[in-house]
Amino acid sequence: MDGLKKTRINFSIMATESKYIPYGTQWIDENDIEAVVRVLRSGYLTQGPQVSAFERKIADYVDAQWCVAFSSATAALHCAVAALGIAEGGAGVTSTNTFVASANCLAMNRLRPMFADIDPVTFNVTASSIKKVVDPTVKVLIPVHFAGQPCDMSTIASLASEKNIAVIEDAAHAIGSNYPDGSRVGNCKYSDMTVFSFHPVKTITTGEGGAVTTNSRSLYNRLQLLRSHGITKDRDLLRHNPGPWYYEQQALGFNYRITDLQCTLGIRQLEKLEAFKRRRREIIATYNESFSAVEKVKIPNQSTGSDPCFHLYVLQMDFAAMGKSRAEVMEELNQLGVGTQVHYIPVHSQPWYQETYGYRWGDYPLAEAYYERALSLPLYPKMTDTDVNTVIQSVREVVG
Repeated sequence: MDGLKKTRINFSIMATESKYIPYGTQWIDENDIEAVVRVLRSGYLTQGPQVSAFERKIADYVDAQWCVAFSSATAALHCAVAALGIAEGGAGVTSTNTFVASANCLAMNRLRPMFADIDPVTFNVTASSIKKVVDPTVKVLIPVHFAGQPCDMSTIASLASEKNIAVIEDAAHAIGSNYPDGSRVGNCKYSDMTVFSFHPVKTITTGEGGAVTTNSRSLYNRLQLLRSHGITKDRDLLRHNPGPWYYEQQALGFNYRITDLQCTLGIRQLEKLEAFKRRRREIIATYNESFSAVEKVKIPNQSTGSDPCFHLYVLQMDFAAMGKSRAEVMEELNQLGVGTQVHYIPVHSQPWYQETYGYRWGDYPLAEAYYERALSLPLYPKMTDTDVNTVIQSVREVVG
């Protein structure tokens, strides 16, 4: 399906062992660097041939018709919502267990952000949780594939179709993940658009960067327009055409363009995606085997039939049983050379959302219960076997 060459990487014999193990980081090798240097020596740095080449490779990889790359996934989300043309005063529903960008894209388009609670096993929103909050003002759903594990998109898509609501998949965590039917997240069979992130802690990186895939020609044209000031030079889209110099601003757009430098890195990274996915799965299997018998922690669940490319490894920890706060656990692990993070502070608990929309603690009890126990451990393909064992032994020591 993807047409990408197979890349094999030996993860067990890397020359340099990490002294400090962050919760996530990019893996840039000499081939990546050489590819970027070649672009530096070419005639293009910004919107050149590498951008369209990267977009085509992403679309082919996920089996979507079109892809538009952006300067970040936040920019991609902003424009994906804007491309739908929803009138001010509408609303959208997303998960509260996500980064704020998943909801901010609604507010930036003058729509009311509404939240659905999560499934306590997968940590994803479900169709039933969404249905509880949908009202006539809701015009778009933004399910988030948390940690790379796909939501039940078949059921969510059915709900959206029944209610005549658009769907944008927030797949910032999920490049390389497959649905239970075996097809790839991003093919848009269950949605109008899918958004990916290429931030350095994600599975592949362009530095900062993001992309939207779609099977709609009209949405594709709109995304391209919004990405670059609302301006087009496409002869087929111009309303007037007095000559070759001519361009038109047809909408109020943004400067959300990605560069050739970033996209040539993205092309190289995409070639290694399947190898990165295999290594992440190896690390998770080792973690699960080691932590499954440890009291006071609970390993993450994988939905039956899904094939996720996990972006995060989140343990649920019983801090009260440990007699330690989460801050104390994080500091003790940090002293042992192991970085951790919390994914995520519920969006509805953020001061701006509470002050602007009236949300309060207690509104989404399942997401709040998850948050109180969540701790993300290091997970990235550059980790050596020694790194993985260090994390395991450190967590065991701190948990007690």
